[in-house]
Amino acid sequence: MENNSSQPASSDQNRNFSSPFLQSQPFPESEGEGNDWNFRDYLSILRRRAIVIVGVATLVMTGVVSLSLRQKAEYEGNFRLLVEPLNDDSKVVDVVKDANPGKSGLDYESQIQVLKSPELIGGIVKKLEIPYPEINYSSLVNSLTIIRLGETKIIEVRYRSQNQKKIKVVLDQIAGDYLNYSLEKRQTRLRQGIRFVEEQLPSIQKRVDQIQKDLQIFRQQYDFIDPDTQAQQIANQVNNLSGQRLIVNQQLAQARANLAGLQGKEGELAALNNATVYQQLIVQVRQLETQIAAESARFQEDSPSIRTLKEKRDNLLPLLRQEEKRFLDVKVAEVGTQVQTLEVQSQELAKAEEKLEQRRKQLPVLARQYTEMQRNLQVATESLNRFLTTRETLQIQLAQTELPWQLIQNPIEPQIPISSDVKRSLITGLIGSLALGIGIAILMEKLDNTYHTALALKEKIKLPLLGTIPFEKQLQNAQHRISIENTPIVRLSDSLRQAVPGLAAISEQENSNYSAKFLEALRVLCTNIQLLSSDRPIHSIIISSAMSGDGKSTVAFHLAQIATAMGQRVLLVDADLRQPTIHTLSNLNNLWGLSNLISTNLPVQEVIRQLPSMKELSVITSGPIPPDPTKLLSSEKMKRLMEEFHNSFDLVIYDVPVLVGLADASLIAPHTNGILLVVRMDKTDSSVLKRALDNLKLSRMSVLGLVGNAQKNN
Repeated sequence: MENNSSQPASSDQNRNFSSPFLQSQPFPESEGEGNDWNFRDYLSILRRRAIVIVGVATLVMTGVVSLSLRQKAEYEGNFRLLVEPLNDDSKVVDVVKDANPGKSGLDYESQIQVLKSPELIGGIVKKLEIPYPEINYSSLVNSLTIIRLGETKIIEVRYRSQNQKKIKVVLDQIAGDYLNYSLEKRQTRLRQGIRFVEEQLPSIQKRVDQIQKDLQIFRQQYDFIDPDTQAQQIANQVNNLSGQRLIVNQQLAQARANLAGLQGKEGELAALNNATVYQQLIVQVRQLETQIAAESARFQEDSPSIRTLKEKRDNLLPLLRQEEKRFLDVKVAEVGTQVQTLEVQSQELAKAEEKLEQRRKQLPVLARQYTEMQRNLQVATESLNRFLTTRETLQIQLAQTELPWQLIQNPIEPQIPISSDVKRSLITGLIGSLALGIGIAILMEKLDNTYHTALALKEKIKLPLLGTIPFEKQLQNAQHRISIENTPIVRLSDSLRQAVPGLAAISEQENSNYSAKFLEALRVLCTNIQLLSSDRPIHSIIISSAMSGDGKSTVAFHLAQIATAMGQRVLLVDADLRQPTIHTLSNLNNLWGLSNLISTNLPVQEVIRQLPSMKELSVITSGPIPPDPTKLLSSEKMKRLMEEFHNSFDLVIYDVPVLVGLADASLIAPHTNGILLVVRMDKTDSSVLKRALDNLKLSRMSVLGLVGNAQKNN
């Protein structure tokens, strides 16, 4: 087959294949949660989910209108009861009860609940069942309204029904039974309450007296007044005893040191210095020795005067030794007695301190018992006071109920129906239906795990967004069309053909199939790809997606056409050996292709074909689907073929299978400049896309950027 490819590229392109990588784009650590919506986001949601909102609102409003129009006219009657007297006695009673003249003595909320109770309403229902068998407790209570008029002593009873006469009969019966209740049953219950309280008071009073007695005995037994005061007193006593014992121990240590000193020579000499008689004898002995020394200078040793002096000295020496022994014995005895006394004092103080410590250790137990007794006394006293207050209150209420309730407004038969507020119901229904529709729309948006706008895709996936392809309805129809017509797929208008050289290959038959916006988006994508690297032009890219159906093959096919129209030599390779699509889009047969080129010795020129409508674009279809595509794509033959493609063309575009779950892209990506990831708006699952990005991050493949496909006007 004819091959329009040019001569092999320069040596720069050869070097580019040996080291084809661009700097890898940083992968996002994690996808944003997308929970921070602004007003613009909410408007986008409302526009996107307008059908859901309108549908829900219409359905709800249909029900509201239907119910509003089916409402029948209802009538309502009422009567009023004065339930507390207005004379001065009631004021006196209220003062006795609450010491607050302006406060009512009746619990109106509780009283209204009693008036609606089955016990009271049940008797009324039995009487009304005779003329109106359809009446039961539930229907009567649901149609009955009992309220207090402001802060007054008046209770108003209303009854609503579609039967005017029935309203009058029902209200008359209810009014009569309520008046009887005010005279009989209320007084009976109050008397029963008073009797019960009076029966319980003696036992409660006895319990209070017993606890008080036990508390008194406890205080007397343990000399216990208050836990905090007792603990402080014991702590002070312990501190005082500790200080005294410290002083005694210091004195004892000093006395023992003195005693030990008296048993040595130095101690004896120090003690003898304070002995008066001993010192006097020492002085006399020294004086005699002085005289002997003086006489020895004058006389001979055996002279009478010297002998007399020596005799006197010798007589004094025994006295001196006796005085020394006597004084030391007395001193040792004194110090020993002092040591014994101090030891006894220290022991006594230690015993006293030990007793206080035991008492202090026992104090928490006593304090707990004391607190428990105090709490029991408080509970018993509060219970006694509560029973006394209750008895007084019941007696006051009994005195008040001796005056019956007064019917100040009789029931009458209503003549004018209650106007049903259809307008309010419709407005409320409209607001509620819109709120429900918006809520369901927001819930659907929360549960929707896809990307709706290119802006959202760009914010959540931190990769370059190289292009945004608008949604093209005609393109969607063409993708599902079976290739049985022999017509070209892509055509451009005269204006576009003149604007870009080389677009003349696109015929005018499909001129209106694709919008100028769609084609312009493809040109922007092609330009952005070439601008990714200025020093090392991009010669080969892989186009893939995270999921099937994202439009990767369509983007690859049209990108190849646009790049060809912009003057590049382009080769489109269908490397999707599992679900090939390029041959359908290009209106070519798939009898032979890439699989034959790898597995056989076919020359490359036999497999490369040109589009019928654009002969400048070269295409290699997938060929027959092999049993093991990964084996073919990972072969050395595939690597040599890719090198040959790169040397022969300006741009080689590979359409490969989806990334998740398949290894096809990772086998050929290392020999290209990078991957272009196609994400389809409103379809691609964000979790699947995240898995695809994680796989790319682990395999360290270069990602050129993202392409947002099928962007609708939001």
